[in-house]
Amino acid sequence: MEEQVKEKKKGIKHALFEIYDKKYRLLLLIPFIVLFLALAQIGYQIHKTGDFINRDVSLKGGVTVTIPLNKDIDSGKIQSEISNKFPGHDVAVRTLKGTGAVVGVIVEADIDGNDKAQIQSLLSAISGSLEMNLKKGDYGIEVVGSSLGESFFRESLIALAVAFIFMGLVVLAYFRTLVPSMAIILAAFSDMVIALAVINLMGVRIGTSGIAAFLMLIGYSVDTDILLSVRVLKRREGTVMDRIISSIKTGMTETITAIVAVTVAMIVTQSSVIKQIMLILLIGLFADILNTWIQNVGILRIYVERKAKKGVII
Repeated sequence: MEEQVKEKKKGIKHALFEIYDKKYRLLLLIPFIVLFLALAQIGYQIHKTGDFINRDVSLKGGVTVTIPLNKDIDSGKIQSEISNKFPGHDVAVRTLKGTGAVVGVIVEADIDGNDKAQIQSLLSAISGSLEMNLKKGDYGIEVVGSSLGESFFRESLIALAVAFIFMGLVVLAYFRTLVPSMAIILAAFSDMVIALAVINLMGVRIGTSGIAAFLMLIGYSVDTDILLSVRVLKRREGTVMDRIISSIKTGMTETITAIVAVTVAMIVTQSSVIKQIMLILLIGLFADILNTWIQNVGILRIYVERKAKKGVII
């Protein structure tokens, strides 16, 4: 019986390997369809909201109120109640936790921080929803002007674009061949776009920490792609498929290790900033598995085949 199970497993592995080895051109459709759907989601997001991401107060301006609290609350219900009193404004409510217990609540609203009447209305709405009388000293308040928030957002996007451009230039300078270099750049771009689309679908509001996570994702993304391209193009031992399998063993070990570390950090930490960074990295790492080992592999194999037909040995 055990021998039959083993034989069945070997048969499944062999069938999957045959598909991966022989049908790589067809498999290329999967990452490109996913990329198209991600771009479509971002386009819909722009059409619906006028922006390609859900920005929090730190990137568009507004007021953040932090209230120490030692009781469980329904953050969704409170958010709904406060939102009803501020139509046309984005309101977000989240709890602060320490050692598993609620220690506070944070309320963010994209209202005019210079309008004292609006701030007072927000405090009154929070008091009513939490069923407590808020007095000075019972809460902390942080105001980010709309112009300052826009400035943070603009500068963050510039930093992200510059980092991506320089990454592309370094890749081009190292490989000095267009197709493999563009495959790496495309994979990194795909990882970021897919991560952004998923974050939008989850309704996560991106702050400055989220932009930092996308910067980190550039490094994570190109790591496995460069490993793959170096082994396929620079090494000579074995067949191209042997080099790809060797790259998968090393690259997947790195990626799985990173996924485990990021997941643990996301579960253990009580910081919403770290949680957001870890969430974006986690989505990006899963996207990188698809874009490296199917998209990039497929493009590299097509490139190598065409070179072989021209008599160039790789």
